[in-house]
Amino acid sequence: MTAPSAPRRATLSDVAHEAGVSTSTASVVFSGKTKVSDATRTRVLAAAESLGYTGPDPMAASLRRGRSGIVAVVLEGQLRTAFLDPVTIPMMDGLTDGLADLGAGVLLLRDEPGDDGVSSLNTAPVDAAVLIGCSARFRASLDIVRGRGLPVVVIEGDAGEGIPRITLNNHDAAAEIAGHIRDLGHTRVAIVTLPAGGDRQRGLLTPERLALATVEVTVERLDGVREVYPDAMALATKASSIDEGVIAGRTLLEDPANRPTAVLAQSDLLAVGVIRAAEELGLRVPEDLSVAGFDGVRVDGIGDHVLTTMVQPAVEKGRAAGEQVARMLRGEQAESLHLTCRFRQGTTTGAPAH
Repeated sequence: MTAPSAPRRATLSDVAHEAGVSTSTASVVFSGKTKVSDATRTRVLAAAESLGYTGPDPMAASLRRGRSGIVAVVLEGQLRTAFLDPVTIPMMDGLTDGLADLGAGVLLLRDEPGDDGVSSLNTAPVDAAVLIGCSARFRASLDIVRGRGLPVVVIEGDAGEGIPRITLNNHDAAAEIAGHIRDLGHTRVAIVTLPAGGDRQRGLLTPERLALATVEVTVERLDGVREVYPDAMALATKASSIDEGVIAGRTLLEDPANRPTAVLAQSDLLAVGVIRAAEELGLRVPEDLSVAGFDGVRVDGIGDHVLTTMVQPAVEKGRAAGEQVARMLRGEQAESLHLTCRFRQGTTTGAPAH
């Protein structure tokens, strides 16, 4: 006995015939690219529902366009830890907003090679890429993307001539918050930095180490503070995390005779860690120690305090990158955009004790 054949999947042509319109009109209803009358739209959607038609086959559409409909976003290190950074989440929200009109999906890739020594960026079926420039492997990822001839947008990294960038005023923002600390009267200031390079070594950021630094965000924010405090000591961390801030804070505060009266951290997570280290030692914030961060994200663990920080436009940064990718995939000219951070004074900074 012959097994019954599977029912034929309804096509767009079937829907058009059922609704009494042309196939091109039915296509317009589903694409939304051209307006049709409400009556026509209602008739086409009703026909689609009666036939069980759920919409055009995205795979077929991709094949017709010669595209995968996917944009790669290259994140630093292990993907399981990428979203522990509270800046990443709003940035990714903005990125997907920026790609919404394009109808593209997002593929998250790590910036390090796999077990076979080959980066997944070499073979991933993607139409374009967004690179986060604070990664130590940023240059290698950029070379892969350019070698494949893919459109690419870089967030906070120097990609060279012709590559659109989404940047922040890291230098000026860091100088502004350092100026706030100076105006409060602090002279003994220390800096807790983000990782400076691929080695991710903790410790004093000496001129020799700084000369080899590859993370542009770290260098820009450090230069901004040192515009105000040229001789401020800088301590590098392994990552932007509260735990790393605690470790750096303990190192800076363990010697009462050489203790700074203010610490400028390059992320809010690091700043919270410094505050916790200060509290371990019985220091009051801001009476005994002023602490400022950078990012303007919501971070728990500092009680009733509001962190003094620079608020970066994380959502706008991601959205701008997505919009520029969409422009390139539509055949339009993309552009670089420079965004501005906003100072927010909280309760964690005050005049030094005398």
